[in-house]
Amino acid sequence: MSKQIQYSDEPVGEVKLIADFLPSPAELAVKSKNTKVTISLSSESVAYFKQAAKKHHMQYQKMIRQLLDEYVAHQKGANK
Repeated sequence: MSKQIQYSDEPVGEVKLIADFLPSPAELAVKSKNTKVTISLSSESVAYFKQAAKKHHMQYQKMIRQLLDEYVAHQKGANK
């Protein structure tokens, strides 16, 4: 085992209180409303998304959904 730590009652130094800036668990668990659809995609596209998703440790369906959401947001901004 490594050397054992010995604690003391000595002052540590100047302590600074930092405001909590992290979102609450409720804010992290936001779910967007989704609609299930059936769509035929090219095998090449699906293979690409599966490979990219595996590389980034995520689901390929989620990647496709995020891509479509970004496209829609861009189009909405361009049409103003």
